[in-house]
Amino acid sequence: MKPQRCATLLLLVCCALSAQAQSGRRQVKPPPVAPVPTPTPEATPTPKKEAKKDELLFFVGADQNSSYQSLPLGYYDAVLQGCASRLRAGSSAAVEVSERDVNRGEAIKKAKAETKAYVVWLNLTFDAMARSYDDLVLEFIVYAPETAKVLTNGRSYLRGQRAGPITVDPNARRTSGLYRQELLKRAGEDAGDRIVRALHLAVPIQN
Repeated sequence: MKPQRCATLLLLVCCALSAQAQSGRRQVKPPPVAPVPTPTPEATPTPKKEAKKDELLFFVGADQNSSYQSLPLGYYDAVLQGCASRLRAGSSAAVEVSERDVNRGEAIKKAKAETKAYVVWLNLTFDAMARSYDDLVLEFIVYAPETAKVLTNGRSYLRGQRAGPITVDPNARRTSGLYRQELLKRAGEDAGDRIVRALHLAVPIQN
């Protein structure tokens, strides 16, 4: 082989080795780093509303047409308000007082239609030996919701009112309708107190 040709081959070999060496020194680019995902904030859970405890409810109505004698409407108002006030004070119950006449059949029908409210039916009548309005008797019956089952009943008398002064002129006791209404209110309060005790409600009765 001619020396010139050998030199040319040698030069080509050297160039090839040099190029290979250069390519070997090239740094391989690392794969691109995946972007760090931004954490999605967790949704704040909506606080669950606590189940509301069943409220104690009373519906109070009076039969204003059961007596064979026509009684003043103020008498019925007195027993209704007296009974309702003691139910509220003794049990912290919500009390609805009917503004219209409620006979016994309607009270039973009302109780069967209710899901929570106890129906209190009041009736003013006369004692067997009655001689005047001072011998009025307040009858009360409590019906359970849905079933209309009688939970308690009884009678309150005007002469058996709770202890405590009545702020009416004592000289007008036998002639004043206001005094008699106060006695009727107390008979209603007595009925309310007895209903609270009969149903074993937890809140102590406030005097």
